[in-house]
Amino acid sequence: MDTLAFPRLQSTTHLESFGEARGGTPPEAPLEMLAQDLSRTPVDAGPQVRRSASLRAVLARIVAFGGALVLAGLGTWAMHKAMAIGGTTSLEWMLLILFTITFGWIAFSATAALCGVFAPRAPAPRLTGDEAQDDERTALVMPIYNEDCARVFAGLEAMARELAAIGEADAFEIFILSDTRDPDVWIAEERAFNMLRRRVAPMACWYRRRKDNHGRKSGNVEEFVKRWGGRYAHMVVLDADSLMTGEALAALREAMLADPSAGIVQTVPTLIGGATLFGRLQQFANRIYGPVIARGLGAWQGPDGNYWGHNAILRVSAFAAAAGLPTLSGKPPFGGTILSHDFVEAALVRRAGWSVIMRPDIEGSYEGAPDNIIDATARDRRWAQGNLQHARLLATAGLRWPSRVHFTTGILSYAMSLIWLVMILVGLAVAANALVDRPNYFPRGFDLFPHWPVFDSHRMVQLFVISMALLFTPKILAIALALADGTTRRGCGGGLRLVRSALVETVIAALLAPIMMLSQARFVVAILAGRPVGWTPQRRESGGLPLDELWRYHRSHMICGAALLVTALWISASVAAWLAPVLIGLLCAIPLSAACASERWGLGLAAQKLLTTPEEAAPPAVALAADALEEVYRADAGDDALATLCHDADLMAFHLAALGTTHGAARELTAAYALASLKIARSQDTSDLCRWLTKEERAAVLIDPELLTSL
Repeated sequence: MDTLAFPRLQSTTHLESFGEARGGTPPEAPLEMLAQDLSRTPVDAGPQVRRSASLRAVLARIVAFGGALVLAGLGTWAMHKAMAIGGTTSLEWMLLILFTITFGWIAFSATAALCGVFAPRAPAPRLTGDEAQDDERTALVMPIYNEDCARVFAGLEAMARELAAIGEADAFEIFILSDTRDPDVWIAEERAFNMLRRRVAPMACWYRRRKDNHGRKSGNVEEFVKRWGGRYAHMVVLDADSLMTGEALAALREAMLADPSAGIVQTVPTLIGGATLFGRLQQFANRIYGPVIARGLGAWQGPDGNYWGHNAILRVSAFAAAAGLPTLSGKPPFGGTILSHDFVEAALVRRAGWSVIMRPDIEGSYEGAPDNIIDATARDRRWAQGNLQHARLLATAGLRWPSRVHFTTGILSYAMSLIWLVMILVGLAVAANALVDRPNYFPRGFDLFPHWPVFDSHRMVQLFVISMALLFTPKILAIALALADGTTRRGCGGGLRLVRSALVETVIAALLAPIMMLSQARFVVAILAGRPVGWTPQRRESGGLPLDELWRYHRSHMICGAALLVTALWISASVAAWLAPVLIGLLCAIPLSAACASERWGLGLAAQKLLTTPEEAAPPAVALAADALEEVYRADAGDDALATLCHDADLMAFHLAALGTTHGAARELTAAYALASLKIARSQDTSDLCRWLTKEERAAVLIDPELLTSL
């Protein structure tokens, strides 16, 4: 596995000499990318014929939105009838409004899944011969920020090998875009890059680390487009844990070549690699329920689809012309950098006349997921701020209405947690009010018949049954389709184990739901109060969580659960019984979270073939290759940045060349620089220096060529 064979590569047309490309970057090919004016509708910059929704998409939209509106209306009418027997109080009106929102939300989830019957079944034809424009380069763009180098670069090499195996390597180039701040990780990236470059040669492979990480991931990609966008026709944007087969990458490129109106083509990634109980729960849900939801989304979205920020291909010229993001006025969390940039970029590309397509039929697109509840909610905290920020973008001029729907559903996906929580509290208040207040059976003076202040219990039971039916419709449909698909059924351990796995997932998900609800509600309140989120890399390694971390994070859940239990029991035992799933989940938050973060629990269920997915039973070749290559890269990694540089002359030469192309010659005269200079002057050897320098001082040394050469 030392080098790659590239069957179709006849020359180095794409590949400038790395000796001529200073610091591992190709000659610049600038492409203008201006920040868009959100207050004005731009001149249509897309294809001459603006692609509109097909008849299938129109019918799917009627089912998804029309069906949800009808169901929400009927549910609201039935709830009002159930409440109106004894008159409606202010609290009951509030409860009715909250019920309408939540019932409409689950109704839309059900109808959106059902409209998947309108999704096209046949994939687009593969291009052959003269149809493919082999002179168009596609960049595999990997933005990284303080990530595990061994895993990232092993994944890139695995994808490069996949492309080589199908003869598509000469159509692609790898471009790593680093925003890393940690000095040790920075040098580890450069070392891993030089190793990757040697191992995938002659495939072109480039690396750039930004001096200033303004704009976070979106700014990272934007800077790449502005400096090298003219070199590429398309770019496949990846995430640090992304893996894609060569067939999937080739299919994305062919989709772009076959459809000149396409601006973005998004795959539906499958979750793989989870070992903990929480990771395997997510994998199973994503693999079994995901395809049904994705087909439904793809059906009603049509050409007005969405972009999820990774595992998708973008037409570089369209992206540069249409998707430049402005900085929003005001302070974070609602001002400043646009966080959930992918939704906005898709809306702007579509606004310019290009289509944004979801392709669930392109298989071989994979990603990882958080392995525990704490990491999952930390990621949700970032996403919550980004999605709530979209409230400022709903009025953007020229957006197509499905793009506004994407923004709205993104906002509601987090606001619904707060709405659910408030509805529970209002329901308790209604019940407590009925207990405390003495009812007035004759509010109009003398009357032959009293006015009983009760709900219609028969209608309430009917509404509960209908709500549960709508809630589980996507799951039931997905399980039925999985059972009908022989490959999926066998990959899950057979039909009986698939059903048992679905039951296990449903029960655990129901217990985790109140924890996630309370966490997300807290995030929403914090964001509305003006407290922005920081930018930290995702913890991607598996493993259990220490008890003190579990206690710090989940004590508020347990306290809220205890308060709800006391309140419910004070009202009546039947109210406590109705709230049992919520109460159990909150009161058992710590043991539940500990079990979910445990590989022992996850592997224990795996031994019983529960929560098994086809990709777990027979791992994709690209994932197996990445796992094997990770050990190779990890064995070659240095422990200390300065020690590694001092003992590797080639790496030092590369690092100095890279500084010239990204950091310039300007010296940053800071306190860290002054202290580092003094320590270098007084140190006797590298080992002393490595012990003395702080992380800030190491960073100051690494960006200063004179200090580096003085080592």
